[in-house]
Amino acid sequence: MSKAAQLRELLERKEIARIVGSRDALTALLVEEAGFDGLWASSFEISASRALPDLGLLTMSELLEASSHVNQATSLPLLADCDTGFGGNINVVRTVRQFEAADIGGICLEDKVFPKRNSFLGGGQNLEDAGEFAGRIQAAVRARTTGDFTVVARVEALIAGAGLEEALRRAHLYADAGADAILIHSKESTPAEILEFLRAWQARTPVVVVPTTYPHWDLAEAQAAGVSMVIYANHALRASVSAMRDVLGEIRLQGGTGGVEDTIAPMKELFGLTQVNRWEEWSA
Repeated sequence: MSKAAQLRELLERKEIARIVGSRDALTALLVEEAGFDGLWASSFEISASRALPDLGLLTMSELLEASSHVNQATSLPLLADCDTGFGGNINVVRTVRQFEAADIGGICLEDKVFPKRNSFLGGGQNLEDAGEFAGRIQAAVRARTTGDFTVVARVEALIAGAGLEEALRRAHLYADAGADAILIHSKESTPAEILEFLRAWQARTPVVVVPTTYPHWDLAEAQAAGVSMVIYANHALRASVSAMRDVLGEIRLQGGTGGVEDTIAPMKELFGLTQVNRWEEWSA
């Protein structure tokens, strides 16, 4: 089964799917090892790994390269975060063709004005004209060579404070344009407005959520409410930052690494993750 078919199956199955943000191939290996269903190539994580803010600074080629490394590392399907699509309709067409050719399962496009700002930054968000964005979704759907390649439309109306009715209006426009799923985003501390959206949406398409700011929503409750996929978008990156700070601070304080060796992965684990034995067999 192709990666695209795998991703589509995750979105359409009865059981809720869980995918995890992976900024690089090693993170993807750990996500697969932990037993998750798929991968999310997050523009936030990929930008941060290059010491850049999530402000639409990365090019399509940079995100494609990072996504390809993640995708090739495991058997899991990947949904790639492609921000606003890197330009107009023709840019979206090229994006779809490049990501599909790389055997990536699908892409997610968000309905904000380029250059986008991360959804959790203060200072407001600028939404794209809904009709203009629907045209990009339509272009993306037409550009794919197989119906399995997934196009997810990310609705940012709740993030921008535009309200439920505007979020629904936009979601219906994007579904009319051919979007395979709707990612409805919120920065509230509870899932209340997501639940309102889900009740009104009535499962017209699969719905994806990113519960970064409402982390205590029970998975079973999300499934019962009609969520098809949950993205844990940035937790691996955030965990690594905390762990590295702790270890580096301890090394600096103690003047050596003896005090941290029992708390960090031994070298043999890294050899195992990177399949040293297999590579040595091939080189023999």
